Amino acid sequence: MDTVTLLAFAAVSFVGIATPGPTVLLALTNGSRHGLRPAIAGMVGAVLSDFVLIGAVAVGLGALLAASEFWFSMLKWAGAAYLVFLGIMLLRSKGGIDAALKAGAPAGAASTFSIGLKSFMVAATNPKGYLFFSAFLPQFIDPTLTQAGQYALLALVFATLDFIIMFGYAFFGSQAVRFLKASGALWLERACGGALLALAGSLAFYRRATV
Repeated sequence: MDTVTLLAFAAVSFVGIATPGPTVLLALTNGSRHGLRPAIAGMVGAVLSDFVLIGAVAVGLGALLAASEFWFSMLKWAGAAYLVFLGIMLLRSKGGIDAALKAGAPAGAASTFSIGLKSFMVAATNPKGYLFFSAFLPQFIDPTLTQAGQYALLALVFATLDFIIMFGYAFFGSQAVRFLKASGALWLERACGGALLALAGSLAFYRRATV
């Protein structure tokens, strides 16, 4: 894969990742609620989902979802339901921000695992991700070269950018909460919860492209 193609992929990926979506909103929320270090677990979960999505597209799962209304709908509703669950939890939460404001104790092993699992599940259950990669990645694949290596390289570039951008969101959240009063910080958390609910609604109304 030539350098120009790889740079073009990185540039387009950067714009797509930086546009607020479920995983970056979770990174922002995790940074504000738990601090930067525990939020890294969520970034790792999201990065693992990047490899899962791109690997699935490489073996043809994206094409299956594009062709099958049943499996597309199953994954879509599972993803939407999970986003609704997370959104409601944030809207109803009253203690997470208080702990962050008081620079509370670091998250334990169980909560760290939970943070990572949430970010992984949000991305892995979103059918739009599979369809996006199915349409996006082939534009940068050279059919005359070994495809497995190219998909692996694109996955590595995308995951690296994803981690860097999520780190930026989490850092912003961890710093912003220090300058907000308790009520303002709580509204930040609720705004993220509302945004996740809105994304769940958009996913629920999302339809496969038909030809």
